[in-house]
Amino acid sequence: MIICGEGLVDLVPQNGAFTAALGGGPYNVAIAAARQGAQVRFISRLSTDAFGEQLVQTLAQEGIDTTGIQRGPEPTTLALTNIGPDGSATYTFYAEGTADRLANPSLSETPSIACFGTVSLALEPAASRYIALAKHLHSVGCFVALDPNIRPFYATESHKARLLDLIDHVDLLKLSEEEDEFLGHPTAPVKVITRGGEGLEVHSLGKVFRVSAPAIEVADTIGAGDTVMGAILAQLQAGATEWEEIAQHAANSAAVTCTRVGAQPPTREEVKAFLASVDN
Repeated sequence: MIICGEGLVDLVPQNGAFTAALGGGPYNVAIAAARQGAQVRFISRLSTDAFGEQLVQTLAQEGIDTTGIQRGPEPTTLALTNIGPDGSATYTFYAEGTADRLANPSLSETPSIACFGTVSLALEPAASRYIALAKHLHSVGCFVALDPNIRPFYATESHKARLLDLIDHVDLLKLSEEEDEFLGHPTAPVKVITRGGEGLEVHSLGKVFRVSAPAIEVADTIGAGDTVMGAILAQLQAGATEWEEIAQHAANSAAVTCTRVGAQPPTREEVKAFLASVDN
């Protein structure tokens, strides 16, 4: 599978200071899927600065194919993170003139699964290029997944229209409750709605599956939604077909991520160990 979009650095508050953590929605999805056994190729444009080097090296260490990453001298995008009392995260982005927004993705072959989303679909010129690629891949039979991850600075009517047009070319759509409301409750062959501590809801073939999330002590929610998407894609690549089981594993995986500071998706073994500790 390919995961397309930005890799950036989150500046996360911790112990009265800010810690630099690697992130970006697509970047987190790639790592989440790889840690759960998927074969992943990351498609992006990353800086040659120190942060960009770390982003690329970490992907390689996770076993992710980095041959689809373009490099450039522009700086790495930064996201200043604010953690609310409930552990929820909000972001202020510094993305003017950064490397990832200049991405010009190209592929020599059609993957079985492709995932798009987040800031990379909002900032030109890369946004239009990613959208064109998603539409093309869908037209030739690739399973296309979309996680809009709508942030306040691009929660605009023009971006809404762009996403609604793209959804017609999508097989799997993942949304938060707020995003589903913002987009007017769109339909897709499979739609996953995340409901925080209440778990997940999956709409597929006229059926609705609801799964609960384990009770946890939340460190923060950074990367939780990305973990959901990564866990789902890894299961689909492995041949899973039962959406209730797929959703429950994704909810369990996201719960583990929420017990950790920053985006740190778990392996399948870590999810099993976590569930065993909860059961005991």
